Amino acid sequence: MSRVGVDLHLDVRGPKVLAGLTGALRDAVRTGRLTPGTKLPSSRSLALDLGIARNTVVAAYAELIDEGWLTARQGAGTQVADRRQAVAEPRPPVTKQQSSDERPLHDLRPGRPDVSSFPRAAWVKATRRATEHAPGSAFVATPPAGRMELRRALADYLARTRGVYTDPERIVISSGASHGIALLAAALRVRRTGAVAVEAYGMPLHRELLGRAGLRTPPIPVDQHGARTDRLAGGGAVLLTPAHQFPTGVALDARRRAAAVDWARANGGLVIEDDYDGEFRYDRKPVGALQGLDPDHVVYLGTASKAIAPALRIGWMVVPDSLAADLARVLGGMGVTGIVEQLALAELLDSGGYDKHVRIMRGRYRQRRDELVEMVAGRGESVRMPGIAAGLHALIELPRDTEKATVASAVSRRLAVYGLDLFRHPTVPRDRDALVVGFGAPSPSGWPSALNALSRILPDRL
Repeated sequence: MSRVGVDLHLDVRGPKVLAGLTGALRDAVRTGRLTPGTKLPSSRSLALDLGIARNTVVAAYAELIDEGWLTARQGAGTQVADRRQAVAEPRPPVTKQQSSDERPLHDLRPGRPDVSSFPRAAWVKATRRATEHAPGSAFVATPPAGRMELRRALADYLARTRGVYTDPERIVISSGASHGIALLAAALRVRRTGAVAVEAYGMPLHRELLGRAGLRTPPIPVDQHGARTDRLAGGGAVLLTPAHQFPTGVALDARRRAAAVDWARANGGLVIEDDYDGEFRYDRKPVGALQGLDPDHVVYLGTASKAIAPALRIGWMVVPDSLAADLARVLGGMGVTGIVEQLALAELLDSGGYDKHVRIMRGRYRQRRDELVEMVAGRGESVRMPGIAAGLHALIELPRDTEKATVASAVSRRLAVYGLDLFRHPTVPRDRDALVVGFGAPSPSGWPSALNALSRILPDRL
């Protein structure tokens, strides 16, 4: 429920009133003083309180709405946006059917784990143990880079499971992977980086976050061997998903992994490695993180969203020493994630509970992918499923010029699924038709009916 009549106590500084007011409001949301759903004063009221022109308040509200910090609806006034929800998923295609309030019967959108299998008992136990043994000082303030307990536990876990070369001091805790990208984007602007190359198919939100920071996002092609890192040129940075390219599902070829690192070394560049679902590979042992090839030129991003639940809002960055100072300036002395959640996750990692949960979910997701492969194989050559056996989503290629109709058919059946075109870089020509199918979200009891609903919208055997 929205809170009405909030006294903002804003400190508007600087010679430019609009910039000062916009910055003060943005900082109030970023630091949590203004929580999601908080209703802000009307532009007239705030202008009177601050002794400034009403037009200045209107302009500040409009700018923050465009940036995603605030929302405005007729009859509801201006409120603080729930940015955590906004970064949890890519924006769906704008269609009449998908803009309705009717909830889907089956959710096969990518990037979503089975939250019905959240390890409740293990999490409660870890939370209790962590809070019982935490020093009193732990509840005073969140260190900017996160609690050392969690950073130590992650350093051990990442080295053991992903081949990440690091120590706790080089790990920074974020409120999820997308928040980590936003922080990195700001740090890159501090370094006067002008562009971050991105994969031709990828998360629209990530491109948007980079763009908001004033960074250009030139695309690099993606084929059956992953991103064409051999085409990187000049300096700057590149954002890659090497273990399991999102959304095409391929792994980055070994030669291209080396090419990315060679490019970064030769040009003083930076590789941002989004290892969003690296724990889940089903046909063999997961390939180690790209970061292990050159910790001085690769930023490693990870998250607990896929392994446990998005609502935890815990991610991590392993950063090179050369980036640490700029990132510290961006953080500005403010911690970003709840203390209790950090301590509980550290306890879950140290106790082996995290590994146990990942093993259990890996088995369940492997079975779902096998069933998806079997269903698609029954369609003959009309549809194909390329990519490696990994992650929580798969690409189902369709006959030419059938993607739009297939997505429309899904909407009519209240099946939530995305077409590949949603993830295409806007400057890249459309070159194929496909569905990006997430098989993680349904509960165990709901998966069979979701798979059956998917089978009904796919083209028949040709």
